[in-house]
Amino acid sequence: MSEPRARWSTTDDLDDAHLWARLQARDEYAFRVLFTRHNKVVYNFAFRHCASWSMAEDVTQSTFASLWRRARTDSVDDLRGDSARPVLLATARNEASNAMRASKRHLRVVDKVERTACPESDNVADWVADESAMRQINEILQRVPDNQQVVIEMVAWAGLEMTEVATALGVPVGTVKSRLNRARRKLATTEIAAMLGGGL
Repeated sequence: MSEPRARWSTTDDLDDAHLWARLQARDEYAFRVLFTRHNKVVYNFAFRHCASWSMAEDVTQSTFASLWRRARTDSVDDLRGDSARPVLLATARNEASNAMRASKRHLRVVDKVERTACPESDNVADWVADESAMRQINEILQRVPDNQQVVIEMVAWAGLEMTEVATALGVPVGTVKSRLNRARRKLATTEIAAMLGGGL
């Protein structure tokens, strides 16, 4: 049974580790706090992977829906580290990959103008330009292996620390650094180096 909401006055009162422990006990309020705290990061991360605002919305919803389903079935793993962000982004990347494969299989193109979660700009033309630019970036990213792509996404786009990426991927920190360095060398002469600025 959830603890009374009055005990948790703001979303900043509890750290992710505590909230995660409450989530494992099927605490719905802990889930809502985690959603409030991390949904924008997941949404932006999903957009950068999918290059579609509408698909990013779906991925964000499915990421958190998956987390709640696991909570309801007592299958939420212990949190490794202090932040839920690495786990959520790893889940989001899997959900995004599944969504893109499904979209390609069914040849669906969704252009949704009205959104419940909007990007920073309210201008539809800007949304379209953003999607076009992101598709170009993703095409360039295809030049490196998938295990290097995910490191770029988590470090350059989501701003995770090397240790957080290692936690999310279940690999040593040295492996993360090595993959990032190989990707940096491979992409140094492409447009993506400038597009990502200091991220690489």
